[in-house]
This record gives sequence, structure tokens and C-alpha cells, in this order.
Amino acid sequence: MIIIGAGLGGLSTGCYAQMNGYRSHVLEMHEIPGGCCTAWERGAYTLDACVSWLLGSGPGNEMHQIWLELGALQGKEVRHFDVFNIVRGQDGRAVHFYSDPDRLQAHLTELSPADARQIAEFCGLLRSFRRALAVYPFLKPVGLMGRTERWRMLASFAPYFNAVRKSISVLMSDYSARFKDPLLRQAFNFVLYEKHPAFPVLPTLFQLAAHANLSAGVPEGGSLGLAQSIERRYRRLGGRTSYNTKVEEVIVEEDRAVGVRLSDGRELRADIIVSACDGPTTMMKFLGGRYLNDAYRRLYTTTLNEPGMVFPGYFTLFLGLSRPFPEGDPCTTHLLTDAQAAELTGIRHPSVNVQFRSRHYPELSPEATSVVYATYFCDIAPWRALDEGPEQVTRNRGGERLHTLPVRHGRGYYAAKRRARVALVRFLEERFPGIEDAIVVRDVSSPLTQVRYTGNHDGTVLGWQPFVESGETLEKLVKKHGPGLPGLENFYLSGVWATTGGLIRAAAAGRHVMQFVCRDDGREFTASVDASGPPPTHLVLPVGRRPDVPAAPGRALACLEREPK
Repeated sequence: MIIIGAGLGGLSTGCYAQMNGYRSHVLEMHEIPGGCCTAWERGAYTLDACVSWLLGSGPGNEMHQIWLELGALQGKEVRHFDVFNIVRGQDGRAVHFYSDPDRLQAHLTELSPADARQIAEFCGLLRSFRRALAVYPFLKPVGLMGRTERWRMLASFAPYFNAVRKSISVLMSDYSARFKDPLLRQAFNFVLYEKHPAFPVLPTLFQLAAHANLSAGVPEGGSLGLAQSIERRYRRLGGRTSYNTKVEEVIVEEDRAVGVRLSDGRELRADIIVSACDGPTTMMKFLGGRYLNDAYRRLYTTTLNEPGMVFPGYFTLFLGLSRPFPEGDPCTTHLLTDAQAAELTGIRHPSVNVQFRSRHYPELSPEATSVVYATYFCDIAPWRALDEGPEQVTRNRGGERLHTLPVRHGRGYYAAKRRARVALVRFLEERFPGIEDAIVVRDVSSPLTQVRYTGNHDGTVLGWQPFVESGETLEKLVKKHGPGLPGLENFYLSGVWATTGGLIRAAAAGRHVMQFVCRDDGREFTASVDASGPPPTHLVLPVGRRPDVPAAPGRALACLEREPK
């Protein structure tokens, strides 16, 4: 088996392939594993760019079993804050979204007694979801369940039917509009850090419930550490990896996938090909648009380009600071004025999420220092309009062909990055005086940076949006055809483009695709928990509450250094 892509979907597929007796080889165009689940070093600072909460990081649900099978968490400390996110309004008032429903209800009612009834309803739903997580299916795809298994699954959800029905049938934007308090009306749209206009209430309840159950923490070692742990599990199982290896084409003979052609002209042959990389690249480049039935063709040629069908990318600012900032909360979404948002190229919604990342991962920066991680949902089109060159290049360096090296952009691109960076530093300085003078490391990236490193369509980090036409169409196609394409044998899809959602969905996709492979080969699927280390330990960290203080007047900041990406 050849697996294209060493993100979590590809590594997971490789692990389960090895567990089931397949000889697998993962090909990755980058120099390291992880895909979007990554980090990079700047001097003494490791800048972690992915995991802010990891679904399934604690026991009591099927998600956790997948991570233990992949060796992702063994021997690690998983950290949990008692507040999932803070949403701070333009006037400085803050809503602390505790995941514990009792604390959340008390806090929200204190903020707005007039909304007590709706607050009680929301927290009641959250209590139901905490119990429902234990029966939520992740281990086996619905498409492989027999009739009895499906009825058993539905019966297990019966006690929570009303909670699911109420929360999936109303958009969060409509639900939040029922609150009388103006800050609550806004804040509920940003519980999940950014605004998701197409999301119903359900995903917010799901994440908060997992967090309350200590199953949405952050793992010691961070995002790249998570990917490296899974890669080590894969290698222990006998799997092979090749980095700096870029696939250009899937070789098809007589409607059967038989190998891949690489960018250096080499051909590698295998009995089974699994693509766990960018979906549009797979369909339109590797396969040249062949084997797309009407539904798949519409998905990848029309729906793909419609607004809101694919998750956006991010603009990201990292700051390495020379001293601690104990007043900095682990995670806060700040609601911006239109004037503030206007300085941030490509911004989708007037908000910025600010994390003092060293609270999550103190081991990734020197002692007595801090790391700030500031992000906003970002469209790629305004950045492309400022660009002048290719988005990816392949060059030889030290005898190796490298595919993710920096590319040259236009002056307008660098000016926009600098303008956004300066605006965000000014914003932070107003709220945390002294940050500007403490900066020793700066790192800025745009959705085009994501394209360069991963090849993902428009710099997305998650692929298809759930709860809209794209995600719903994909789920129907996978249930009908499995994670393959009609008319093409021995070819499968894995990773985030074969599902909808985040890292646990990518990891589960590897387990699911191998169950389809085993079915097609007449084998019984098997999986086992990695026994190479002890189970993770858990630490709960209190966030505390700072007083609501209006932002101070800002001042312009100068910027002299060159942007690296």
C-alpha cells in the first residue's frame, strides 16, 4: 500500500494498515510529519500552530481509544483549563465560557439575569451532551454497520434525542439572537474561537461537553509532538516513510490504481493507493478529473468554489516574549471594531483570537518567557491579489529536492502582512502594556503560507465544511460508495477531505478506510492499543477572572524587519 501524505490522516491509515498485515509506505512532500498539525522553531521558541483543544484526549468515549491505538498520548500530561474560551467585547466586558454547566450557568446569569431562562436551557442541553459523548460512535463507519448495529446505535442515543434535535435544527446565529444582553448575543457566536455562520448549536455543545469531561485538553509536546508520536507508532509497527517526496500522478491501468509517479519522474508501484492529502489535488491533478460521477464532479468543480463550502485558512501572528505575562489568559476572542478589522487583510469576521500559548505548552519556550498566538479566519483571495509569483516551488538544496521552500511574493503582499502585524501588536500593547518592548521573535503567516507547506486548497486547514451542502454531500457519497471512487479499483481517500471536522476526524478516517480495505479484501479488521507507554495523566488549570477594563487608546508602532513567509 502507498499512502500519499504524512498528516494525521495518512499516518493513521498507515498505523491501521500495519496492524492488519499490509506493507505500507507513506510519501510526504514536506520534511516532517503532521501536515497542518505542526510547529516550527524560531530561535529558542517553538511556535505551535495547531492544537488548541484535542477531542478525545481523555477517557470515556470512543475518540480516546483511537488516540491510544495510534500511540498519540501515551506517557504525556494532558492539560485542561477550566475555561474553554473567553469572549471579550469592544467595551472590555468579558464572557467566560466555562465548560462545567453549573459554573457556566451561574456566570452567565450573573452577567444577564434577564436571560436566565435561555441560559438554563443551554446549560441543560450541555448536561445532556456530557452524557451523550459516551455513546457517540467513532470506531466504525456507519456505512459498514449492519442493520442491528445501526438500531443499537440509534437506541443508545434515545435518551439524548431531544437535546440533539433541538441543537442541530437551529443555527447558533439564530439561537444567540434570542438573548437580551447584547454581549451574549455576540459572544455565543464565538465560543469556538471564530464565528461559524453555518454551524447549528450542536458543535458548540459537543466541544464544551468534551471539555467538561476532560476530553478536549492539550497534550504535552504540542502539535508536532502529537504527529511525531503517531509516526513513531507507525515505525514500530513496521511502516516506511519517505519525506521530500512529491506525488504528481496516480498511475491507473485498466481502471485499477497501481502506483504513483513522483515529481522526479520515478514510478512506485503498489497493490493499493490511498490519498490522504488535499482533496482537489487528488481528484483533479493526480487523477486528472477521471472517475468522478455526477455528484463528485459537482462537488469538486462547482460546490468547492461556492462561498462557505470549505473551511477558510488563517492569518497567524506569533510573538516570542522575553518575560512572562501572567495577566494573559490562555485563550480569548476579542471582538473588533470595523476600523480595527479593516487593517487585517482577508478577515472574515471582526474578531481576533489571542492565546498566551506558553500557558498551553510551557515546555516549548524558555523558562520565564511567553508566546502569543494571534489568529483570525482569513480568505485567501485578497492575498492572491497582492501576489506575483508561484505558490509552490521545487528546488535542489544539498543534493535533495525540496518542495516547501520560501517563495518570492509581491511588495503588496509583504506590506499587507506588515500592516496586519503592526495592527495586532498595537492592539495587544493597548491591553498588555509592555508587550512591544518584550518581543524577541516575530513570525507571520497567511493562507498562502499554508498552501506552500501543505498544498491545501486555498490554504484551508480542515477541508469540507459540515452542516452545509459540501459536507453533507460528501457524507452521503462515503456512505454509498465508501471512501473510494466509483469505477476505480484499489484506490481510497483518507484524512480530512474524506470526512468533515478536525484532527480526531482525520485520525478516525484512517481507521475507517482500513475497515473498508479489509472488507474489500475479505479480511477481518483488527486494532490494538499501543502498549509502549502508560496512559496519559491529566492536569486541570484554573484560568481566573480579570476585571472588565476598557481598552486604552492605542499608538502606532514601527516595523523594520523583513517578513519571512
